[in-house]
Amino acid sequence: MSDAMPNSETPNSEIPSSMPAAVDLDAIRAEVIREYADELTRAEFKVQAAEAGAKIPDGFMDYLDTSKLLGEDGLPSAEAIARVVEPFTPKAPKLPQLMGAGYHRGGSWPAAPVKSLDIRNR
Repeated sequence: MSDAMPNSETPNSEIPSSMPAAVDLDAIRAEVIREYADELTRAEFKVQAAEAGAKIPDGFMDYLDTSKLLGEDGLPSAEAIARVVEPFTPKAPKLPQLMGAGYHRGGSWPAAPVKSLDIRNR
């Protein structure tokens, strides 16, 4: 067991002087969000368009300014993306109001005379 290093000489006990003492994780997180905001926004746009059944024209994504679709926190805004996707969603067709089959009173034609089936009125 002579190959073992004493506890005071372990490689982990020394911290290199070139490493910063404190790392600001919020600043690093914000930098990463800024760097990938465009890809995140495009991915969120495609997801919302697919969920809504929207048909996005070819080349539309090339002209889309994704910086306008970011929220105050720098992440994609679902509300802003929904406003852009909304014109491309298919609308439900407007169908005429039909009366259906059967006897209907009223309308633009004269009503058929009704004969009483009561024997006293024959």
